[in-house]
Amino acid sequence: MERITQAIVLAAGEGQRLKPFTKLMPKVMLPIADKPILQYVIEALAENGIRRIVMVVGYRKEYVQDYFGSGQQFGVEIDYAAQPQQLGVAHALKQARHLADDRFFVIAGDNMIERDTIAPLINASPNAMLIRSRENSPRYKTVIVQDGRVKDIGVDSAKAPGSPIDIGAYAFTKDVFNFIGDDVSMRSVIQKMIKQGLQITAVETSGFWQDAVYPWDILKLNDMILSKTALSLGGTIEEGSRIKGKVSIGDGTVIRSNCYIVGPVVIGEDCEIGPNACIFPSTSIGNNVVISPFSVIGNTSIGNNVSIGPNASVQDSIIAPGTSIGGHFAARSGEADITIEGEHHQVKMGAIMGSYSQIGEGVVVEPGTMVGNNCRIKSMKTLTESIPDGALVV
Repeated sequence: MERITQAIVLAAGEGQRLKPFTKLMPKVMLPIADKPILQYVIEALAENGIRRIVMVVGYRKEYVQDYFGSGQQFGVEIDYAAQPQQLGVAHALKQARHLADDRFFVIAGDNMIERDTIAPLINASPNAMLIRSRENSPRYKTVIVQDGRVKDIGVDSAKAPGSPIDIGAYAFTKDVFNFIGDDVSMRSVIQKMIKQGLQITAVETSGFWQDAVYPWDILKLNDMILSKTALSLGGTIEEGSRIKGKVSIGDGTVIRSNCYIVGPVVIGEDCEIGPNACIFPSTSIGNNVVISPFSVIGNTSIGNNVSIGPNASVQDSIIAPGTSIGGHFAARSGEADITIEGEHHQVKMGAIMGSYSQIGEGVVVEPGTMVGNNCRIKSMKTLTESIPDGALVV
């Protein structure tokens, strides 16, 4: 049997629990260590020899299409299919039917994976599902496996403790479209296939896999990816600066004198850091970012085109692209009770800041406080409650 050479990548979802970041861009485009989540998926496919890709896009699809284009820059060929309404995984897959080969892979575009994660599936014959051991969690579909075959999916994790989970990667033949019908859930489609006698092989992986569900997951993923950063010192590093550990610095970036940078850290292209700035581990800084003198940044994800004024202190925080922050800013870190979509979470967090906001001088953000997109915060304010998109705080 010939090897599968095509993957259908599902990249249409929004990511409701990741607002304010997904208000302006789809979840698959959220940056982790200066690259979109979806790029890691594409690279993992390419490294396994899968270079023909159908990408199903929907919410804010222009972000995906503008970034990836034809795929040539990433060593792949990309065709696009649209899912106008994000109704479910099976519904998304159905939109790619007219572009599908007789045999193909299906993979979620919003989960972080690496080459070795999907390698076992590459060598499997359809129909097959990639599974992985994981702590019991109601967020994931539990898979019941018997003699290497999938017997059921979506079982309550409390009823099947220790069972593996479905991580959203499959090998199918084109026959799968005959089972979708009006179903929107992949769980329903797979259960229907099993009931009608199709065998679905359970293929286990122990490779890296992580979903980003909440804002603080971005920092966890950032830390995981940065730990694998290779030393790469581009740009200009002025006299007196000290760089320790795994640090990647992009072309055109200037590290001014007397900066102190401790890896793992990634700094993008055309940035200006310092002088006398400190960048501590697990920090990623995008392109065209300014970190002004005497500022201290640690365990933080900073998007493209952000500017941070002098004497700022930012810890355990996420700052989305295009935001401008005045001097003497403080993003305090600590235990916070954060409510998202009606769910309460106790996490250690700094500031969660959306895109294109203007923050004045001397602003203090208390732990876990969210600032929406396109906000205006006047100087000398202390933020203790979440600020909605477009707000003016005077």
